[in-house]
Amino acid sequence: MSETSICDMTALQMRAEIAAGHLGAREVVQAHLARIERWNPAINAIVTLDAEGALRQAAQADEAQAAGKPLGLLHGLPVAHKDSFLTAGMRTTYGSPVFRDFVPTRDSVVVERQRAAGAITLGKTNMPEFGAGSHTFNTVFGATRNPYDRSRSAGGSSGGAAAALAARMLPLADGTDMGGSLRNPAGFCNVVGLRPSPGRVPNLPSAASYGTLTVAGPMARTVSDAALMLAALAGADARDPLTIEQDPRRFLDPLERDFGGVRVAFTLNWGGLPVEPAVTQVLQAQLPIFEQLGCALEEACPDFGDADAAFHALRAQQFAIAQGDTVRNHRDRVKQTVIWNTELGWSQPAERLVRAERERTALFERMHAFMQRHEFVIGPVSQVAPFNVDLEYPLEIDNMPMMNYIDWMRSGYYISLTGHPAISVPCGFTADGLPVGLQIVGRHRDEWGVLQMAYAFEQATRFWQRAPVL
Repeated sequence: MSETSICDMTALQMRAEIAAGHLGAREVVQAHLARIERWNPAINAIVTLDAEGALRQAAQADEAQAAGKPLGLLHGLPVAHKDSFLTAGMRTTYGSPVFRDFVPTRDSVVVERQRAAGAITLGKTNMPEFGAGSHTFNTVFGATRNPYDRSRSAGGSSGGAAAALAARMLPLADGTDMGGSLRNPAGFCNVVGLRPSPGRVPNLPSAASYGTLTVAGPMARTVSDAALMLAALAGADARDPLTIEQDPRRFLDPLERDFGGVRVAFTLNWGGLPVEPAVTQVLQAQLPIFEQLGCALEEACPDFGDADAAFHALRAQQFAIAQGDTVRNHRDRVKQTVIWNTELGWSQPAERLVRAERERTALFERMHAFMQRHEFVIGPVSQVAPFNVDLEYPLEIDNMPMMNYIDWMRSGYYISLTGHPAISVPCGFTADGLPVGLQIVGRHRDEWGVLQMAYAFEQATRFWQRAPVL
């Protein structure tokens, strides 16, 4: 098969062709390495590449298959890991000059599980420094560009992963999400990003194992591929105090479902947030799809109360925990937004954290009550379409000034605060050809329902099939 025909396959298609003996892992890896060599210089999604090691892994995978050994869920599939995940023997920079040459001796659990499932590690994907912000750029590797328009941002912080998927340089990828970092780049790049419930995917090692804001999860071009990746990543781990005791093989079941009579709430602005008209227009055009699926659609939105203050306080605390030593010891080598967020964590009074925890609890209670009346709530992933890659962040939305570097991503971090599972699925394109994502939020710990709804929408629209013209 040609490089293009292989790289255009879904992960499930590749896996089936390998299992049937029609493709070898080496052939699949070679096709993706050729794709990376051709297109990565223009997009800058893959920032560390080990082609020799990947081909060696692929040869071992083919030999194991020839010997009749059982095939893992991700057997022979090429992956690259977000540059915040530890990779034994391969550098992990966190997008920071402080860690430019850091080579860990262990893997993060997310990496361990992909290796155990038979995936082939090609390298690492780009991210903003320490994952701070939803635009992928740093002083180590530069900016990642959107494959649909290279003058635009690919989003972040899992922006390298999303851009690599969109450009068909990878069939699957991983990422993390604190305030939208799996969902926002997926929406910007016309791929799928799932933010699981805290504890669904062990996010270890971590400096804050009891924290619920940051989760690890899957990215892919289709919902079915995201479900496959989730099945490989999820599962209980005794080292994670939040771990969910549920068999991850559930995510391998067929995703088809009858949505007749299912109550779905929709919001175009998540309770009054500024949203670019171009984004709103794309979403409005697709609302009839849910009625065609048989859903009972109603305009309604949860009450997010004082979510902004709560999220900023809890986020600052997490930055102080995770980046405090780095800021203290290497202040002159860390970007200003990281310093700001970390120092806010150091200086905020205890009363602010008390209020934040009370508000988060009250918000969850309100969200739970709302989700008893509606099985899903849908709305924009991001409040803006992909913006100029040279901007650090959008300074205003629809003439409303943004107060800080994450103010434009409230549509993402509101949901992070509640802990409900949420997915970004391709929803269409603006008049300028820029991708827009639809966010689907489900009930507490109901990733399965979220995947089913996203799959139904994807099958009805098939926007994922519109590849970038590279």
